[in-house]
Amino acid sequence: MKNGILTVISAGNDGPGRSTISNFSPWSLSVAASTIDRKFSTKVQLGNNKIYEGVSINTFDLKNKTYPMIYGGDAANTTSTSTISSRSCFPNSLDKNLVKGKIVLCDTILANGIGALLAGAAGTVARDQDSNIDYSSLFPLPASCFNLVDGRNIFEYVNSTSAPTATIFRSSEVNDSLAPYIISFSSRGPNPITPEIIKPDISAPGVHILAAWSSISPVSEIPGDNRFVTFNIISGTSMSCPHVSGAAAYVKSFHPTWSPAAIQSALMTTAAPMSSGINMEAEFAYGSGHLDPLKAANPGLVYDANETDYINFLCGQGYSTRLIQLLSKDNSTCPEDTNGTVSELNYPSFGLSTSPLKSFSRTFKRTVTNVGSPTAVYRANLSFPKGTLKIMVNPDVLSFTSVGQKLSFEVIVEATIMDKAMVSGALVWDDGEHKVRSPIVVFI
Repeated sequence: MKNGILTVISAGNDGPGRSTISNFSPWSLSVAASTIDRKFSTKVQLGNNKIYEGVSINTFDLKNKTYPMIYGGDAANTTSTSTISSRSCFPNSLDKNLVKGKIVLCDTILANGIGALLAGAAGTVARDQDSNIDYSSLFPLPASCFNLVDGRNIFEYVNSTSAPTATIFRSSEVNDSLAPYIISFSSRGPNPITPEIIKPDISAPGVHILAAWSSISPVSEIPGDNRFVTFNIISGTSMSCPHVSGAAAYVKSFHPTWSPAAIQSALMTTAAPMSSGINMEAEFAYGSGHLDPLKAANPGLVYDANETDYINFLCGQGYSTRLIQLLSKDNSTCPEDTNGTVSELNYPSFGLSTSPLKSFSRTFKRTVTNVGSPTAVYRANLSFPKGTLKIMVNPDVLSFTSVGQKLSFEVIVEATIMDKAMVSGALVWDDGEHKVRSPIVVFI
């Protein structure tokens, strides 16, 4: 940041639990992973001719050939493990003599097909009981994963049939009409160190992404998988992060003198709003919303910040001079006349942490810089659930007369009782051409 470089970092893949986000410094841009409108399904046909549609990315072609089927719990390698491990098909938990050449049914996808592969299975079917299966994974052998309902039906078939059989088809592409939404594995906020700095900042495509791949690594990364490609289909916040990095470079190509904070602001305030109906964690899942690179190149206004602003912020968080200098690698000290409160950091979002059933009032101070038309009048628009909070913006009209001009305002948030775990809305500065949107999140 000190050298004019914006650091874009992955939020992490430890979701959907609360405060699982890994990267959350305010001088960097944290990226969540959202879906695209393409997903993959893999059908399994049982010997009773019933077909169930699971998820995986399966390129293996069994040519409609059926194979005997066995439950991992009935095929334990009794010399080294128990039926508990074999139910999950963990490595070396299965009896090769019982599993070889068969499709093995497992109670979880956590083994990634490794145990089935090592035992010589023809394929594997997983009924997921512990993890979310809202995206498709790669396996080193034919595989498909199912939810509890379909998984139970398959389990009952295997256990009620004297000679169960099945085949696994190649994956097919399916349209996901709900996209974009945040995938389960994407790490969530709130920020574990400074909850009122809303993290993640933004979301971008991170599921089923076509990505360059080392040609010496197997497709599934598992030894024994003999498929080698130069492009693979990968999911993770490490896929969403480069989308935003590229967009940041795109914005900088138009505005080479902009600071990292200005570019971060442009990306955040032009992001497309997302639905809390799909992601109940709302901004703690998707931040300001879904990346829109085209709009980010012309944001209208930016919330700028520099090294001094971040130093003051750290001072307000209780960092000593020694710790400040360990971070800054210089002689930075805390000024005597600064409060350095979170609400005064010129951040493109607003966060307020409170206690349940407690009245509160908080004033946020912000400054925006005009990077759009030389003469522009922006009006403040607030969107919030009725009857939850009282929010005032002062002034609620900003009149600019030149590019680069800075104007300040305050956002005052009040409530008598906070009986919900989280309430969120947005402040939008609108001049008729630009809509500069910042989320406002109040939470317990």
